[in-house]
Amino acid sequence: MKRFLAPILLLTFLFPSIALGEGVKLEDLVRRDGLYYERFTDVPFTGNITGKKTQGTIKNGEEEGPWVYYHDNGQLDYKGTYKDGKKHGPWVSYYKNGQLGSKGNWEDGKKDGPWVGYYDKGQSEHKGTYEDGKKVGPWVHYHENGQVWMKGTYKNGKRVGPWVTYHGTGKVDNKGTYKDGKQDGPWVTYTVTGAVLEMYTGTYKNGVKVK
Repeated sequence: MKRFLAPILLLTFLFPSIALGEGVKLEDLVRRDGLYYERFTDVPFTGNITGKKTQGTIKNGEEEGPWVYYHDNGQLDYKGTYKDGKKHGPWVSYYKNGQLGSKGNWEDGKKDGPWVGYYDKGQSEHKGTYEDGKKVGPWVHYHENGQVWMKGTYKNGKRVGPWVTYHGTGKVDNKGTYKDGKQDGPWVTYTVTGAVLEMYTGTYKNGVKVK
């Protein structure tokens, strides 16, 4: 009988979370080659994470299913779902004051679909679309006072076509065209009062002012 009790007692002493069927804190695990393990084991961890700041499930060393994270002050930080260790499905983030920070969708660990972001007082900060983790289509960013900050189009994660940036007053800051993520063609930059800023105004090629 003692032969069988000794291994059980050793397991309980070294790994109480397994022996007692309890959850563990994420910081109590170690990560090797992208997988989570309990300390001093070579078997990927499976079980619940029940810390105050992080709660979820790990299966065969990878995050799986719903997860929630909290700020130090107890407010929700962000929440969403994992599939095979990768973010998958809707995710939402929050500021420490409880205001919504951002929301959007993940697909196989990459942002995919419409995304929106907010300032910590609730004003819109940006909105646009991701495809396979890269920005695509129209994007708009806003100043904290609600005025448009910049707007334009992305293709495969790079700025293309006409882009316009605005001062917080609503007046144009600069405008011109991008090609493959770099300024290309005529660009004009204005001061807050509306005067042309010659230093940055001219013709650009591959992101460099040529005249």
